[in-house]
This record gives sequence, structure tokens and C-alpha cells, in this order.
Amino acid sequence: MTDSAAFPGLASFAFALPGRTVFGRGEARKAPAAIRAHGPRGVLVHGADPGRAAWLVDALRAEGAEVLTLACGAEPSLPMLEDALARARDFGPAWVAALGGGAALDLGKALAGLVPAPGGIMDHLEVVGRGLPLSVPPLPYIALPTTAGTGAEATRNAVIGLPDHGRKVSIRDERMLPRLAIVDPALTDHCPRAVTLASGLDALAQVIEPWVSCKATPFTDALVRPVIRPGLQALKRLMQEEDAPARDTMAWVSLCGGIALANGGLGAVHGLAGVIGGVTTAAHGAICGALLGPVLEMNRAHTRDPARIREVCAEVAAVLGCDAAEAPQALAAWARDTGLPGLRAQGLDPARHQTVAEASLASSSMKGNPFPPTVAQLCEVLRKAG
Repeated sequence: MTDSAAFPGLASFAFALPGRTVFGRGEARKAPAAIRAHGPRGVLVHGADPGRAAWLVDALRAEGAEVLTLACGAEPSLPMLEDALARARDFGPAWVAALGGGAALDLGKALAGLVPAPGGIMDHLEVVGRGLPLSVPPLPYIALPTTAGTGAEATRNAVIGLPDHGRKVSIRDERMLPRLAIVDPALTDHCPRAVTLASGLDALAQVIEPWVSCKATPFTDALVRPVIRPGLQALKRLMQEEDAPARDTMAWVSLCGGIALANGGLGAVHGLAGVIGGVTTAAHGAICGALLGPVLEMNRAHTRDPARIREVCAEVAAVLGCDAAEAPQALAAWARDTGLPGLRAQGLDPARHQTVAEASLASSSMKGNPFPPTVAQLCEVLRKAG
């Protein structure tokens, strides 16, 4: 990782961001006019409950926009994307917007990239397809997250599940970054407790992994290091009661994590989670939450210079009131005791641990881990996360 204090001779790095990001409670009120400015017709992707998007649909139509609404009730799969893409292309939109959790944001992002693309979906899917960059620019894409977890409002890829292959892969292009991201913490208020826990642990993983990653840069460091302790404090608070300031904090943590993962590296949590998500129906955030403590424990034990990992453990210990030496185990126990199921309960058969560990070594996320883990080490992580 880059030494952020040693500015002389600093290694080169680059970063990319959404065209414009607006953060703050109440900022979603500006969304209808901002979206309508991109054209008279568009697609709005929302979550399973259309009622939660009715305010935006009504406001867009009041602005004179024609709107095609598409529901995304689960993490997007290839069949779901194929159906949505056919409907969107028939409609001829000038823009795509998404209001929802990471699944809705990913489906919207994929549609924005693929609607104007002359080729098929498989031309652009990584691993199982040709993985080609987009040949024409995406439609303007506007993202409004309603959960604090994936940070998909700040990333350049859309994750798509392929049930027939047992994999989750991405469509990726730097131009898929949202034209506008509106992060209004009020949209996350009263999010169900289980969703808050799983998505919040995902957000924490996405600020912890870039901090300890071998791909860390001064840019990602500046984003993620200050929010690790406040993020865990806010999540702990939300597990006790609804709290608007804690929602604000988690929305900021999620945004920071999304920017960091798009511009740096992740690690074994997400390397394993991508494979597990392809062989189970478990939610991505819940998988990451179950893995976070065991991966932290593994990395501390085997990384050549674990100074950054020890910092994370100290932050966790300060929030959970434990000894830093026991922080990874305490974090895993806290998540379990707060209601997060282990991987077995999420549908991962222990008989698949070896296969999952082997497949995860090829993931792009694993390349950011602070040391290259072995299959045996990853199987031990899966056992502890079970």
C-alpha cells in the first residue's frame, strides 16, 4: 500500500467520481427537477414496493416527464436484466434513474449502460462473457440510495447474478459512474432492522478493506480512515433505536466506502462474498457481515506488516468495549448476537467451502487483500463465519 505520509516520491494513482454528488438530509427534494433536466422520457428503477417510489414518480410526471417504472425486488440476475433491458429499449428513454438499495442501483446502472449499446449483454459481462467496454456512452444515470451499504451510487460497475453459472459478475466501465448521485440520509430512515444491520456491516467492510488493502492510496485513505469508528458507533446505535444522526453517519460511511472501492482495493471479504452470492440466495450485505470478523482475524495473523489492521482492531475494541486482541472475534460475536445469521444459516453448505475458497482466489477483490491467502486459510475463515 502507498505510504500516505511520504509525499516525496509518492506512487502514481488515479481516481474517478460521479459527475456530481449531493449529500444531505432533504436533498432528495431536488431530484425530480434534476432528473427531468436530462430529457422528457426516462426509466425509474425502484425496489420491490412501488409505493416507496410513488413520491418520485408523481413528482417527475408533475415536471412533465414520461416515466417507465421497473421493479427490482431482488439482487439483479441475467434473466431480470434481459427482461428490463427489452422493456427499456422499447420505451426509448433519455435517462435512467434508480431509487432503492444496491440491487436497484445496480440494475439501473446496467440499463443506463446497455440501452444505447449496440451489442448484447454477454459482450460486456466479465468472466462469463467478453468483458468488453461499452462502445457508446451510457445514458445519463441518476442514483438515489435508500440503504446505507453498497455505495453503488459511487461505483462504475453493476453486479449481475448468473444462476446457471452459480456466479455473480460485473458489467464495468468508468462511464457507468452516475451522472448525479443524491445521497439523502432521510431516504434510509426506518429501514428494517435486519437490512440496516446487514447493509451497515457491508458499509463497514467497504471502509475497512480499502484501508488495509495493498492497493490503498492517499485518496482512499483520506476517505475511509476517519469513518471506521463513527460507522461502527452509528450502526451500534441503530441496533438499539431509530436515530437520525446515526442514519446520517451511515449514509456518509456508505458513500465513502463506495468511492474507495471504486478507486482502490477491497479484500478477502468481498472476494469470498462474490462467490458465495453466486451459489446461494443470501443477501450480499449479510454475507459480508458474517465474513468481516473472521477475515480481520486472518489478515492480522498473516499480513507481514499488520499495523493498519491493528488500528482497525483498536477502533473496534473502543466501540465494543473489548480488548484489541479480541476485536475480530468480538465483532463477529456482536453481529451474531444482534441478529446476523452465519453463512450456514444463509444457505452455504460447509461441503462447498473448498470450492468457494478456490474460486474466490480468481476474484478481482481478492487481489486487494493485504496478503495472498491460501485456500486452507480461506476455508478456516468460512468455518468461523458459519
